Amino acid sequence: MNSQKHSPLLAAELRPLALGRYPLPAKAGLARVGPARLVRRMAPIWAALGVAAALRAQTPAAGPAESAEPFVVTATRTPEDIRTLGSAVDLLTSDDLVRRQIETLADALGGIPGGPAFANGAPGSDVSVFLRGANSDQTLFLVDGIRFNDANTDYSVFLGGARLGAGDSVEVVRGPQSTLYGSEAVGGVVSLASPKGAGAPSFSFSAEAGTYGTIEGQVAAQGAQDGWMYSVSASGGHTDNARINNTFDNGNTAVRLDRPLNDAVTVGVTLRGFVGRYGDPGDMYTNDRYDYEKENNWLGTAFAELRLAPDWTARVTLGDQDRRYQAVAPDPGGPVSITTVKNRREVLDAQTTWTGLERQRITAGITGEDAATLNTGYGSIDQRQTLFAAFAQDEWNPVGAVHLTGGLRYDDFDTFGSETTGRATAAWLSPDSSVKARASYGTGFNAPSFLELYGTATGYKGNPNLRPERASGGDAGLDFYFPQQGGSFSATWFRTDYRDLIVYNFSVYPGTTANVDRARTDGVELEIRFALPNAFRFEASYTYLEADDLTDATRLLRRPRDSGSADLWRDFGGGFSGGVGVGAVGTRQDVDALTYLTVNDPSYAVFRVYAAWAVSRTVTVKARIENLLDRRYQPVNGYPALGAAAFAGVQWSL
Repeated sequence: MNSQKHSPLLAAELRPLALGRYPLPAKAGLARVGPARLVRRMAPIWAALGVAAALRAQTPAAGPAESAEPFVVTATRTPEDIRTLGSAVDLLTSDDLVRRQIETLADALGGIPGGPAFANGAPGSDVSVFLRGANSDQTLFLVDGIRFNDANTDYSVFLGGARLGAGDSVEVVRGPQSTLYGSEAVGGVVSLASPKGAGAPSFSFSAEAGTYGTIEGQVAAQGAQDGWMYSVSASGGHTDNARINNTFDNGNTAVRLDRPLNDAVTVGVTLRGFVGRYGDPGDMYTNDRYDYEKENNWLGTAFAELRLAPDWTARVTLGDQDRRYQAVAPDPGGPVSITTVKNRREVLDAQTTWTGLERQRITAGITGEDAATLNTGYGSIDQRQTLFAAFAQDEWNPVGAVHLTGGLRYDDFDTFGSETTGRATAAWLSPDSSVKARASYGTGFNAPSFLELYGTATGYKGNPNLRPERASGGDAGLDFYFPQQGGSFSATWFRTDYRDLIVYNFSVYPGTTANVDRARTDGVELEIRFALPNAFRFEASYTYLEADDLTDATRLLRRPRDSGSADLWRDFGGGFSGGVGVGAVGTRQDVDALTYLTVNDPSYAVFRVYAAWAVSRTVTVKARIENLLDRRYQPVNGYPALGAAAFAGVQWSL
């Protein structure tokens, strides 16, 4: 990793900083937002409300709308219409991602409110997400239904390098979600899911080439045949990127098989793998010619879906994750330094849902995990942890327009102890299904890592008495749904309070960790989606964020006050379509890669254009330009992003 460029002591301090977890001792003062400034900053909200009202007025009127909104699973662990949820939820469908030529999970997250992603370099480098201003290790990633990261298992290499599988969809639920998912689900949950095969068998092949010596390819097949439903894809590629020692090679696979045994039982398996090698020159002042990192990350599940009675269903999932990461630092003429991290997790997750009570749906379940981590780097970690958790949730529809949810969860770790969390939501949908008012409140926690609990090194010793980091937060919002499936507009206010945040203290000897800091994030999220069938689609989001370290009265690192994105796509007819997009990030505090002082990084806006031509029913030609205006910027201080890059490819489908 990039922290390997420094001494072990600096590595321990800088690696958490690279991920945004711990504040620096030297910080600039935090300017508070006065009333007049707040009014000015709220201007985008008033403008967006005006646009929404105008679009609703110009959309042909319709009678009471039947719900045509998609169903999502992550917010309640059960399939639910977005219009009845009290949570702030985003769904990125496979069709949306393909249409916009989005190929990685990190790029997909860049289009949702509250979640700008910051890369420590070019494609293939580590990427961190600060969902609603939460620390980068306080967002939980689910892959095919089970946990992908924890306090000891990092997601940033996968997020920065893995490609989406054919048909993948992404759900994002914002705000504390520990009641359903446990530790790390503080800022929210990102769920990546493989599709279930359906319909006649189909096959596709795609290839793409472009700037910086880039070449990518993917093969995919899906369908239902002889009682089997299958979805399979494999992809790989290479790019040189722009700096010395910065090549990136990757291979990816995503598999899902489903088999109904009878009307009551369906079984299946999933397998997802990522293999990558990234040449790591470090920051722009280091320019290392030799260091590189490798990762192999495999996650598989076997599941059974059961209908035990007309009003009683269950799902049981067995999961296994095996991750091996290596940071290699060759020393010309000397020894090679290799830091190895091995993560292994075995999971049993079982849940059952009962709808026997009128207007209620009760879901309960248990989760068991056995996780082991070996880390030969700083802290010399070789530890194992077991977890048992139980949860229960009631979805209640007391009257037609009102939807309520309440739940509790108990997590018991054999390392630091137990934690209980709760969550409640409420939603009211107007009689014509055009307006929804919603609110939610929940608690969350973040487990301490093995390094923080047990790590030992020269001048450092972990603290086995650490408590988990805790959070409580809520949001309230309005959603407007345009008639005739014309889109939606959402406005959400949110606030989350953090306490017992874990900090490293090197003012004592040996240095150690403690639950000291408090923080608060609050702000506003705006999102609009507007579409005219067979004409155009417009999507945009904006987030205003305050993110304060309450202990030191400073602003948290890498949290821009203003961030947003927009995308406009049009079908021109004759098989031609195209679009333009932009992602913008405001000024934010960061660590200067040369001096290690706190600095203000400048804002940036990056444009892209993309186009497709359906030459025939089976052949489509695509092209896109990323960073259209060749903007020079650094998402993370000292790590420059790529300049303008053009790509072209072809997809053949049968």
